[in-house]
Amino acid sequence: MKCKDALREYHEYMIVEKNYSQHTVAAYQRDISHFLDFVYQTYQIQSIEDVTQDHVYAYLKRLHQKHSDTTIDRHMISLRQFYQFLMKEKIISKNMMSAFDMPKRKKYLPQVLSEKEVMALLDSIEVKDATSSRNRCMVEILYACGLRVSEMCHLTLQNVNIQKGFVRCIGKGNKERIVPMNNQCCVLLKEYIENYRDTLCLYGSSPYLFLTQKGKPMTRDDFYHILQRIVQKSPLSKHISPHTLRHTFATHLLEHDADLRSIQEMLGHSDISTTTIYTHVSQRKTIEDYRQLHPRMQERNKKNEKI
Repeated sequence: MKCKDALREYHEYMIVEKNYSQHTVAAYQRDISHFLDFVYQTYQIQSIEDVTQDHVYAYLKRLHQKHSDTTIDRHMISLRQFYQFLMKEKIISKNMMSAFDMPKRKKYLPQVLSEKEVMALLDSIEVKDATSSRNRCMVEILYACGLRVSEMCHLTLQNVNIQKGFVRCIGKGNKERIVPMNNQCCVLLKEYIENYRDTLCLYGSSPYLFLTQKGKPMTRDDFYHILQRIVQKSPLSKHISPHTLRHTFATHLLEHDADLRSIQEMLGHSDISTTTIYTHVSQRKTIEDYRQLHPRMQERNKKNEKI
């Protein structure tokens, strides 16, 4: 079978049988296309049966020259899933990706903001027009609800219940969940929807909650650039990504004694082991507080200053 035909069948499989989200399908297809383009341009291979382990080794070597470990791991996962599908459908007779183990990487704790830093970031967005109102609401809802940025971008007006204080979002695997909102977030959203949002609807009505200045639905890239401009104007000096707000949401809930299972449900994690990373972040803050606040540690700090 030709490589492009194998990829087309896998694309249909991801949509019809696996029910993957549009973003997940696009990510897998992009990674696999990158590999298939490499073997065609480098070795002129067009048939999926002709791809060998040597070709994968050469591809990984090329990736190591230009990409981070995280990106390489993602490509590996995409190829492993692709070849499992090819074996399942009997398109190939041997799964060569089974010879490649995922390397063990050092796990880094997610970066989070303190409560004061969150307030400084939010207060730096002065609501004075449709754009600033929208921006304040987007940042507020990411911190208030811990949504993934793609989940926020796909929110519609019907997904938001301001009166009862919750949002209904579609997460990974098209799984639906309900997440509560705080009163401040509800007030800001109500003001945005009633007073500002219509000015962004340049092409008639739109079901999406957040629109760009061109009247189109907000995208992940659109929001990333908006957030960077917000951070630059704020008093904060650290790098902040959309996911930083999600990490901060979970960590702050845990620090205020929220149940880990509840946090798991609000984040939309299928496995609670993913959520437990925030216990380590919370423990790190506890250690920092101890070093700063315990009387004996303060005595040691004073002695070190004298030295």
